[in-house]
Amino acid sequence: MKRLMNLFSLFCLTFLMVGCQGWLVDGGKVLHVEGFEDGAKGWEFKDADCWGVVEKDGGKVLSLFKKESGYEPRVRSPLHVALLKGKDVGDFVLDVRVKSTHKDYGHRDVCLFFGHQDDAHFYYVHLGKKMDAHANQIFIVNGKARAKISLTTTAGTDWDEDWHDVRIKREVKTGKIEVYFDDMSQPAMTAKDDTFKFGGIGLGSFDDTADFDQLRLVGEWRE
Repeated sequence: MKRLMNLFSLFCLTFLMVGCQGWLVDGGKVLHVEGFEDGAKGWEFKDADCWGVVEKDGGKVLSLFKKESGYEPRVRSPLHVALLKGKDVGDFVLDVRVKSTHKDYGHRDVCLFFGHQDDAHFYYVHLGKKMDAHANQIFIVNGKARAKISLTTTAGTDWDEDWHDVRIKREVKTGKIEVYFDDMSQPAMTAKDDTFKFGGIGLGSFDDTADFDQLRLVGEWRE
């Protein structure tokens, strides 16, 4: 039942995305839809021992269940990274359901990655409980420790024990980056940067735990 409900939900939301986001109508297409009911064979993990597909809330989810990671980034950046294989995109809209499973504290976080070139060149969104220079911001990793590129953000991401809807929109020609959390009418964070014209997308956390489900990627293949 959960599988059928998820597929119906993914179809409806994808239809709305393609129909309502003007710049996607002219070239965007559905690149990936996934509810993890068949596992996570299409994903690459920086430390596979921290991840697994598990039964939760009546169905299967991708779970980042181990806080301690054996992955050592080349530069200071998140420790938990799962990348979707073979999906380098330029313009895109990424939607995913997210649940933070870590105990509450100031930097309780979930991260989403995009524009991923390699382990030292990518963008990521840090959805942190309380905002500061290193939390609840949009970052670029460009051969050195992550740097904040957010133009706007909020006082923090209100993590609790529930599932939440997260969306990232990227428009390469303008450099526009928008991040939404539950409220899809107003971005929670914005940035403007065109350093990386395309790249991979991913899920994870700086150093916490989380669950992910109902992922949709609409956009354009790399050129």
